Amino acid sequence: YLDVNDITSIQSERLNHLKYLARLDLSNNQLQVLSNFTFVNLTNLSTLIISYNKIQCIERDALAGLKTLRIISLHGNNISMIPDGAFSDLHAITHLALGSNPLYCDCSLRWLADWVKRDFIEAGIARCAEPTQLKDKLLLTTPSALFQCKGRVRNEILAKCNACFTYPCSNEGTCEPMPERQYRCRCTPGYHGNHCQYMIDACYGNPCRNQGTCRVLEEGRFSCDCTPGYTGARCENNIDDCAENKCENNATCVDLVQAYECSCPSGYMGEYCEKKIPFCTKEFNPCKNGARCVDHISHYTCECLLGYAGDNCTINVDDCKNNMCQHGASCIDGINDYTCKCVDDYVGKFCEIAPMVAMLYPQTSPCQHHDCKNGICFQPMGSNDYICKCAPGYSGKQCEYLTSLSFSYNTSFVEMEPLRTKPEANVTMVFATSQEYGVLLYDGQSEHLAVELFNGRIRVSYDVGNYPVSTMYSFETVSDGKYHIVELIAIKKNFTLRVDRGPARSMVNEGSQEYLKLTSPLYIGGVPSEAGQNAFTQWHLRNITSFNGCLRELWINHKLADFTNAERQQKVAPGCSSTEDEEMVEEDGEVRDIEDDDEEEEEIEEKDPCIKNNCKHGSKCVPKNPSEYTCKCLPGWSGKYCEQAPTCRKEQTREFYAENGCRSRKPLKLAKCEGGCGGSCCRVRKTKRRKVRLICQNGTRYTKDIDIVRKCACTKKCY
Repeated sequence: YLDVNDITSIQSERLNHLKYLARLDLSNNQLQVLSNFTFVNLTNLSTLIISYNKIQCIERDALAGLKTLRIISLHGNNISMIPDGAFSDLHAITHLALGSNPLYCDCSLRWLADWVKRDFIEAGIARCAEPTQLKDKLLLTTPSALFQCKGRVRNEILAKCNACFTYPCSNEGTCEPMPERQYRCRCTPGYHGNHCQYMIDACYGNPCRNQGTCRVLEEGRFSCDCTPGYTGARCENNIDDCAENKCENNATCVDLVQAYECSCPSGYMGEYCEKKIPFCTKEFNPCKNGARCVDHISHYTCECLLGYAGDNCTINVDDCKNNMCQHGASCIDGINDYTCKCVDDYVGKFCEIAPMVAMLYPQTSPCQHHDCKNGICFQPMGSNDYICKCAPGYSGKQCEYLTSLSFSYNTSFVEMEPLRTKPEANVTMVFATSQEYGVLLYDGQSEHLAVELFNGRIRVSYDVGNYPVSTMYSFETVSDGKYHIVELIAIKKNFTLRVDRGPARSMVNEGSQEYLKLTSPLYIGGVPSEAGQNAFTQWHLRNITSFNGCLRELWINHKLADFTNAERQQKVAPGCSSTEDEEMVEEDGEVRDIEDDDEEEEEIEEKDPCIKNNCKHGSKCVPKNPSEYTCKCLPGWSGKYCEQAPTCRKEQTREFYAENGCRSRKPLKLAKCEGGCGGSCCRVRKTKRRKVRLICQNGTRYTKDIDIVRKCACTKKCY
């Protein structure tokens, strides 16, 4: 019994296992359509109750397979037409309840009139609602000859089973019927939306923020009508409601939309921060981790237990800062203590006891001292030389070029030298992704070129210095997981976009400026945090999430990019994992598979396990026995095959410098070293000393020299 459950649809797979079910009650629900083969596996069903729903469409094979069904109730629905043959499998039927349905009794329903008269299956309750000449006539007793097709059937009736009948797709879009009386519109190029009702123009994706309304001014340009409380070219600015605020006790006014709130300083609370907080009481005590709270009336201090620091004793002091771990060991911080995690078989509290010296192996193959930078070295049969078989993403005789990358993180990106735009800029990208959003390319500050994935399409923002910016979207979608070719050409104020060598789209950033002048780095696949926020604030990019997928090729001004020369790589991996087993190259204009040289490798005499090693990124293969080896990684790299890149980096912050209850007059540009280095440590490589003026709570002031981090690097000296 599934009655009175607000069920809106029936999925046949949910019923497939109920082969021995005899009675099914679905009455008093919200069903609208009985789809084909819904009950096909219920071969022992004898009673089916679907009365008092909203059924308006019964598909021809909806009741297929119900050969043992004796009673079916469709009473109290919205059924007008039933296709001929819908009851053809109901061999055992004895009772059909079809009353309180607006039956349309024309020639298409004559078969049903004949069918119920044959064995008086229907009890003489069902009546015709239309056409006029048969209104209120009983289905059972009305002569079948009167069921005639005269005149046109109303659209509302024909649309009950065919959602496409009312032509819901605009602008010559094609309507495709879907299950459960749904439909899908396939739009002609240049239009989008559920009903193809929107044109792909400068307002595509609604660039106006905060519910602003976009209006197209001309090709590639738009303006925004803002909602109350907002202003700006894209309604990005919240009108300052803090101009006349009531916040007390030096509270900070936080501007809202047509309102504000007060952010209270330490020690105060209330709507306008008018109430003093009673410190060190059980209700308000801010000191954590067992610290003692001391109330100074206007403020409080916390006396921390050993191992903790910070105003509220919430910071676990880094006991690894001056650790004594040796020989590349990793320091693991504890509470007022630390432990050393040893590597390379070193032992002792500080990993100070060395292991046995490894046995020296004589050179048995030219591959023992090969020049393969990012690949596997092997010696072909009958040759005294070696060949480099490159790891995914690398190419060149010695696998020295990195030409394809995988982007898998929201903060992935590659930093390269600024894009040269004179006499023109020509960029071609070959990539595959299943994500609908992500940065592909960005270069600029105010004047800029920005290319991103937006709702599965290519979005281009181009500004050579002529306000307003010019914006364009591709007609094609490229987020289907397949490889696509995107060509970008900038010639002075003109910009052209072409996808998969199809029709080109162009726009002009009209104005007095002729060329796009770029001096900032070119970012591929994403942008660093500060540059991304700047681009997002200025509306250069609609989303600053990194591209997620494979960049197989990048051509910049007719040259294939080598990412080993990049200024910076963050959270990217060589090659494309999804295509590693089917690496493709282009030769003489044709794409072919690179076949594995299995036969040649099998002929290599396996005297040394390092002959077929998988050590990557310049690591050294060290034999353990005739069949096993280990990889000795370069500083920073880790993993079984040294495949995990170092993530050591400088993270910049802007914050107050504080010590002993004193702090700097204004926020400083500080930095710290973050990330991993495998078995090494991420430490400060270079600092710069700066004088800082500190102000204390008791009113005293003094100057101190502090070290500002300028550069971070991986090092085995972890102290």
